[in-house]
Amino acid sequence: MTTTKTTPAPALPLTDEDCLAETLAFNARFEAEAASRPVRGAAPDAALLARLRRDRLAGDAPPVRLPQGRDRTVAGGVRVRTFVPDGGHAEGVYLHIHGGGWAFGSADGQDERLRGIAEEVRLAVVSVDYRLAPEHPFPAGPDDCEAVARWLVTHAAAEFGTDRLLIGGESAGAHLSVLTLLRLRDRHGLHGAFRAAHLLFGPYDLSMTPSQRAFGPRPLLSNTESLRGSYELFSPGTGPQERRDPGLSPLYADLTGLPPARIVVGTEDPLLDDSLFLARRWQAAGAPVQLGVVAGAMHGFTLFPLTITERELARERRYLAAAVAAR
Repeated sequence: MTTTKTTPAPALPLTDEDCLAETLAFNARFEAEAASRPVRGAAPDAALLARLRRDRLAGDAPPVRLPQGRDRTVAGGVRVRTFVPDGGHAEGVYLHIHGGGWAFGSADGQDERLRGIAEEVRLAVVSVDYRLAPEHPFPAGPDDCEAVARWLVTHAAAEFGTDRLLIGGESAGAHLSVLTLLRLRDRHGLHGAFRAAHLLFGPYDLSMTPSQRAFGPRPLLSNTESLRGSYELFSPGTGPQERRDPGLSPLYADLTGLPPARIVVGTEDPLLDDSLFLARRWQAAGAPVQLGVVAGAMHGFTLFPLTITERELARERRYLAAAVAAR
């Protein structure tokens, strides 16, 4: 009898296992407290959506709006929020796209983090206040991000003194970052305009990867039903097959010619497969990829005061600094 040898699957590049107990304890507290919060399931109606948005703004730690941020309108009418390093000299420009399931969030929701990037990495930061679903479903949000990216390609040197461009975001913002790179390549022939991408726990297959479908109803920041509801808000009237269109789900796109990327996700995130699959496809298309899988981390973990958050934000800044300095 011939024995067939199988090659074991490579181990995940886990980080932060030394603080796994703290991370899992936080997850457990979050789940316990979720019993008092509205259940996120199918796409909410207008009244519930408005309530959820108000609750986000008035939460335990509402966003701090810093005076150093500047609000302006660029690219024919898209609102952005910008930060520049003290002294004005920037080594590069970071195009940031916020998360929030395409229906929540704003460009001023992470001022402290973006200000930190501007100061520590010496980057001008431009955060896109793209239009939100369901009032403005697909393709409104991607159109806004594409418009600002094109504006930066043309105007960054004059506006910020450098044409070294980086892009990135978290959750829906990571998804929109990849769509933006693909649109620049396919619609405008802009290859290499952005030097690197930093992608935190994004959804890259809106028809749902196995980890999305299998996660179930656990009341963490995101689960199977809340993801399904977000997709209904963002792309109403589409089913799983239509959502496999590369214009909606970049996991199915040709990724040739995209820049180096750092792709990060937690092991307790329903979007785990999205990042693992995208990293393999991105690398197979020819670009370097750094994949980080944070032990025990749930979706959106960088929003919370955890050791893994401090470490991840430090890794993000190191990556952006190295990317903007690369020849």
